[in-house]
Amino acid sequence: MSEVHVRRRRKRMSEMNVVPYIDVMLVLLIIFMVTAPLMNLGVEVELPTGAAEPMEDQGDPLLVTVTRSGEFYLDTGDAPQLIDGDTLRETVAAIAARNPQLQVTVSGDRDVPYQFIYSAMVELQRAGVASVGLTGDPEQE
Repeated sequence: MSEVHVRRRRKRMSEMNVVPYIDVMLVLLIIFMVTAPLMNLGVEVELPTGAAEPMEDQGDPLLVTVTRSGEFYLDTGDAPQLIDGDTLRETVAAIAARNPQLQVTVSGDRDVPYQFIYSAMVELQRAGVASVGLTGDPEQE
């Protein structure tokens, strides 16, 4: 009789080594935890309070923030950018040309002189914005 060799096939491992992926995930988590508090999400101002009704929501408006020192910040959805009056007018005019129904709101610290708020509104009017809203906090009961 002839000898028959039976080969045993090795069973392939179907498991995946996930340890390197976990290491990368933990490093990314630490990076995000460290950098998240450092991101500037807006300009710090103390808004005035009032009992006004909120505006109808027609999308995200442009936000112009006026600081106590009279500086303008324009927030188009990204981080607010410090700009001067001429740049504010030109930038908003370019955006308003593409979107005639553009909503623009002006916010300012409650201690900002009215002249600075008025200057921002004049620049927005010169840019061709049809209506400008003012931002405030609701009154505390």
